[in-house]
Amino acid sequence: MEVEVDISPGLPSTTIVGLPDTAVQESRERVRSAIRNAGCRFPGTRITVNLAPADLKKAGPAYDLPIAISILLGSEQISFDASKTLFLGELSLDGTLRHTHGILPMVCLAKEKGLSPVFVPAVDAKEAALISGIRVIPVESLAQLVAHLRGEITIPDYVLAEDPFEAAERREIGIDMAHIKGQEHAKRALEVAAAGAHNILMSGPPGSGKTLLARSLASILPRMTVEESLEATKIYSVSGLLPSDVPVIVHRPFRAPHYTVSHVGLVGGGRWPRPGEISLSHRGVLFLDELPEFGQADLEVLRQPMEDKVVTITRAQGSVTFPANFMLVAAMNPCPCGYYGDPVKPCTCSPIAVSRYQRRISGPLLDRIDIYIEVPRIEYQKLADDRLGESSQAIRARVEAARAVQQKRFAGTNLTCNADMTPIEIREFCRTESAAQTLLQTAVQRLALSARSFHHVLKLSRTIADLDGADLIGARHVAEALQYRPRMQV
Repeated sequence: MEVEVDISPGLPSTTIVGLPDTAVQESRERVRSAIRNAGCRFPGTRITVNLAPADLKKAGPAYDLPIAISILLGSEQISFDASKTLFLGELSLDGTLRHTHGILPMVCLAKEKGLSPVFVPAVDAKEAALISGIRVIPVESLAQLVAHLRGEITIPDYVLAEDPFEAAERREIGIDMAHIKGQEHAKRALEVAAAGAHNILMSGPPGSGKTLLARSLASILPRMTVEESLEATKIYSVSGLLPSDVPVIVHRPFRAPHYTVSHVGLVGGGRWPRPGEISLSHRGVLFLDELPEFGQADLEVLRQPMEDKVVTITRAQGSVTFPANFMLVAAMNPCPCGYYGDPVKPCTCSPIAVSRYQRRISGPLLDRIDIYIEVPRIEYQKLADDRLGESSQAIRARVEAARAVQQKRFAGTNLTCNADMTPIEIREFCRTESAAQTLLQTAVQRLALSARSFHHVLKLSRTIADLDGADLIGARHVAEALQYRPRMQV
């Protein structure tokens, strides 16, 4: 955006044009008070502020500082070359600069456009400095900035005291799988899912550990690359959800919305579109507990982001596309009472109720889930066993080794993991042994696998082979992948 100001003779008035929203319109009063409290003169003439391009809606208070600087330039109270300079920030009435949402993506775009330096609120300087190769100047108040532009003082460039990625990496995440009793089959499935970023659905009676297993997944997910971290940080910056102490996302997001979440809260939207839960889980995990309890429309809308890795929100003013490359982890009971098929507690639901409950998850959605596992009741002997299981650290090492193989395999492409493969990459990278081909042919015929399901089995087999360190997909890899196919009646 470019801010243009025209100061002409006439009755005192300030007009802002260029499709501003209410927050931008109200900046007139904030800017007037801030300029006066900064010891400068607010022109008592006709002021016209143009926000270009004029056909794009402007929202938020980030335009306060550039409007104030433009007025001071237009009234010749300051003088400097502003052609390659970016100003961002919300002004208080006393002229101090407040925290402003979306600093990181705006500074990132400034670098792409060749703009430098960038003047941002001092509280947001650490966030802006995550973008290397651009000068970031922290500003406490409008008065300080005016003095800097007049040459009276010099505001030093902001330099990070420590690497924020390292500081955030030291935080503990997730639940260590060593403390989860039993459920070795489910742990293995989560390891495979983490290694290839595959979608997974867990079904079992209440109290069997589905939610605990899902939350432990965060402890075995591979570390984010710098590019992935910046992608996630931009989304959280726009949403205003970045932590103030370490304004960077280095651990893969784990979002667990309640099934009462609204459609806009899950997908994103609003009058001015904002990211929803599926975008906040970008490069991480979207955990949907009690999956059948979510609204039918909410579940069906997941299908397109799961395939395209983006979500597009269209409004009358235009459309906005948010990234949505997430891992779907879902948990559900097999029936309304939760004990269908349980060997200990009998189910009180009728067959019609069980069928109706399971059919809340449509076939097309279930077809997009790579791994389906049953999480049975835990026996007393395993619950009372004091021995610890395999630690998350050991599992994570295998997962990261498999991801390293995939990153090498997909070097030079936009893909990062096996779950992202299209039929073109599957043909190239999913080479199978003859015995595996025979097993696949039998599975397609007996299980009536769709083309999508067939490709999902191949992608899952490729991940299992990567964990095994094998170049070719063997029959044992395909056999394990087929064990994870859905058994639900839908």
